[in-house]
Amino acid sequence: MNSIYILVFSLLWVIVAYFWYGNNVIKKKLIDPVDENPTPSHAMNDGVDFYPAPSIVLFGHHFSSIAGAGPIVGPITAVVFFGWGPAAIWLLVAGVFIGAVHDYLSLMISVRHQGVSIPDNAEKYVSKRAKFLFLVFVWLTIVLVISVFANMATVSLIKKAELVIPTFALIPLAMLFGVINKNRWLPLWANTIIAIAGLIFLIWLGFKFPITVGTEKTAYQIWFTLLMIYGVVASVTPVWILLQPRDYISSWVLIIGITLAFIGIIVVHPDMNAPFIIEETFKDSAQGPLVPFLFIIIACGAVSGFHSIIASGTTSKQLDKEKDAMFIGFGGMLMETIIGIVCVIIAGAALTWGTGDGQLQNIFKSGGPLTVYGNGFGRLTYFIFNSEVGPVIGVTIVNVFIMTTLDTSVRLARFLTNEMVGDKLPAKLQNKYFYTVVAIIPAFLLGITDSWASVWPLFGAANQLVAALVFIILTAYLYSKNKPIRYTLWATVFMLAMTIFALCWMIWKYFVTAPNYFLGSVAVVLVVLAVLMIIEGCKKIGSAKKA
Repeated sequence: MNSIYILVFSLLWVIVAYFWYGNNVIKKKLIDPVDENPTPSHAMNDGVDFYPAPSIVLFGHHFSSIAGAGPIVGPITAVVFFGWGPAAIWLLVAGVFIGAVHDYLSLMISVRHQGVSIPDNAEKYVSKRAKFLFLVFVWLTIVLVISVFANMATVSLIKKAELVIPTFALIPLAMLFGVINKNRWLPLWANTIIAIAGLIFLIWLGFKFPITVGTEKTAYQIWFTLLMIYGVVASVTPVWILLQPRDYISSWVLIIGITLAFIGIIVVHPDMNAPFIIEETFKDSAQGPLVPFLFIIIACGAVSGFHSIIASGTTSKQLDKEKDAMFIGFGGMLMETIIGIVCVIIAGAALTWGTGDGQLQNIFKSGGPLTVYGNGFGRLTYFIFNSEVGPVIGVTIVNVFIMTTLDTSVRLARFLTNEMVGDKLPAKLQNKYFYTVVAIIPAFLLGITDSWASVWPLFGAANQLVAALVFIILTAYLYSKNKPIRYTLWATVFMLAMTIFALCWMIWKYFVTAPNYFLGSVAVVLVVLAVLMIIEGCKKIGSAKKA
């Protein structure tokens, strides 16, 4: 099949889904937004965390934060192990009916509860025990995310020295954009054009003056430490001066990059040469059997529990009007779905299937999915850039997004620490600086010692378990408001089944076939957590029925 057909069908699919399923079903039947309701950004405006943003700016923050490298890594990995067919189908079906619903409802429930996170809402709509279990689990997950994304950005800076200048110089550029935007010295469109032009100049500057420091070990320690310091600063700085503008500018990077990829697919229109489905993977592969691991490997672009933490953690505190949530939450997820489809095409068509030099499996094995993306992007855009520049531009786009997820995650960890232990601490310690330090220290230690690698194999299942547990809370919320629960209940059951199935498979693997008792024990804990949350959710619905 020619890749251009897949791209056109996918674009039409998400456009129809946005207006039909999003606007006419989910928004009207489940939420019914009212713009007269003051959002937390207005009612609780503190100029630091709660601050209203124009819808396009907030879309940039939200989209940049939820995307990161996720919609690139997952789909490309799935193509390599399962074929392009299952990857594309799961992205298109789940992106609309599971992921976009998950993100939009998470955002709106938080907006209608003073901007508190989804785990904090678990107490009201499920139970106090559910809140505690969920908060601890999500906090640990976020700490791991901070460590891993800082690691990924650090490795990129070492391998591609051209990225150093645009990565760090984007910070003052974003701050300048934020000051101009807040004081309205320029219209948003003019400020945006200047910022994008500035970023393009920084990328060019990075190519002209690549920066390297010492040995690879020394460079890792320096860049990783600087990135963690940046995360701390970004966490406590007012959102309008750094978080909003940096993420907004970064979103344009990916929009431009994806537009170039669209042009490349239209001009080059390569045929899909990867298998539609690799039948052997129904039984097993290096990643596990297709069912359930397809649904674990592809998270971003389909459904990701991390999105709910972004939506209810930072986005809900910056939403200007309730009507903006559909464009930001539902629309942001569908745009990520399209990125996933582009990556399926890059892996399945732009690169040739095989294990030889320059072929998909060989590039994947030697450099991972981000290298696959860079090489595939370069081949699609060879008529615009030369063979050396194209792959570097592709990697630069990814690296910018990794940074947006990093700074947002540190802020989220601060919020979660506050919700988890804030009122239990002495008054002197109840501040944003202490909450940030509590989260950043374990993340720093995990990253600087490479300890994160020991638990990373379970992250995919843990992330999807977050989504499943969030659906329990969403369903309980809808039930309490006498809203139809069929739009979330089936997703709850499906996601719980797939994640528990995957975790049980891992328990068998790590205790029997490939012993790793630490990972096996963590998998057992995750299954127990899921079962406890299911019990708490059933109790809540049961008591509501009796009432």
